[in-house]
Amino acid sequence: MEHIVRYIIIAVVLIIIAIAIAKTKKRDFRLEANKLVELLGGKDNIVSYEANKSRFVVELKDVSLANKEGIQKMGAQGIVEIDNQLKIILGENAKQIKKCINDLGDR
Repeated sequence: MEHIVRYIIIAVVLIIIAIAIAKTKKRDFRLEANKLVELLGGKDNIVSYEANKSRFVVELKDVSLANKEGIQKMGAQGIVEIDNQLKIILGENAKQIKKCINDLGDR
């Protein structure tokens, strides 16, 4: 009986450790969205934005205010600039980041 109690305690400890590891690896898309807005020159510089598949497409009032190097360092896989529009390849998280930016506007 004593062995069973030990195994149960070990199992509970392992589950707690696994949950803690999973939480630390979870990305905080709200922080990434805030950082992206800042790197794009602030929310007043953003005219419109959309996400499709892996790309985040944003139209800016003044594209020179965007910190493309900072966006790259943030994890963007590529940036294409056409006139006042940036197409940023963010990968599978583009839609999640767009949702968080939408939530920023609701505050």
